[in-house]
Amino acid sequence: MTTPSLSIAPRDKAEILAQALPYIRKFHGKTMVIKYGGNAMTDPELQADFAEDVVLLKLVGINPVVVHGGGPQIENALKRLGKEGKFVQGMRVTDSETMEVVEWVLAGEVQQDIVGLINQAGGKAVGLTGRDGGLIRAQKLKLKDNKDPSVEHDVGQVGDILSIDPSVVKALQDDAFIPVVSPIGFGENNESYNINADVVASKLATVLQAEKLMLLTNIPGVLDKQGQLLTELTSRQIDELIEDGTISGGMLPKLAGAIDAAKSGVNAVHIVDGRVPHAMLLEILTDTAYGTMIRSY
Repeated sequence: MTTPSLSIAPRDKAEILAQALPYIRKFHGKTMVIKYGGNAMTDPELQADFAEDVVLLKLVGINPVVVHGGGPQIENALKRLGKEGKFVQGMRVTDSETMEVVEWVLAGEVQQDIVGLINQAGGKAVGLTGRDGGLIRAQKLKLKDNKDPSVEHDVGQVGDILSIDPSVVKALQDDAFIPVVSPIGFGENNESYNINADVVASKLATVLQAEKLMLLTNIPGVLDKQGQLLTELTSRQIDELIEDGTISGGMLPKLAGAIDAAKSGVNAVHIVDGRVPHAMLLEILTDTAYGTMIRSY
């Protein structure tokens, strides 16, 4: 059976490339931070699409930086150990035993899979954690209750980012490498912290003065109460959606980070459906919206 890509006439392929050219020119030399997660990380075809997209971006002169999650993989590892994952306001409760699992799953299994996929697709990827080059310094997160700020939840070794030193990322970019970052930070006593990957991606995008922050998810984007896609949101509108319960759970840290990045100078923040093949390229190199764009105002 002929695949759709092979059935495109040469003239149409040339037209598609010509339409991408203005975007390639616009973003040449710019940094794009990509939070990689959801189905795109677990479906073999989507994994291959993602790796190809990242390599293509690098080849046309754009600088991708990948920050990955690994929630399902961590959950599976904990189950094998007979341990049940717990969450508070979208944050994983991380005791010392869970932290050990988080480190070997994220910095070992998951990161090396991503590095291997990108290298197989023709790129040169290098894996990093927050320890490498002093990339992510963190402290214990003080998680205030959404409804009662006087209440503080203890979520264990979950980190709040103190600072990001992007020197090692920039050095890799300058040498044509593609950095792949695991969201693990370190504290003043060399302790490890599990940090929400959306938060790491957002802070890193801000520090690197990225052109775009792309957050790949398992949904089309932010949905209203009727399940309809909201293609563009401001920080005020997001506050209203949180207040009325439309937005909750794991979407909370994602949107908090997105707003923070948008307010801190990242030109565009996109929540994109990672289940769509080549969704990232479609968002970057066409004028069609494939998710929700977050604006600061």
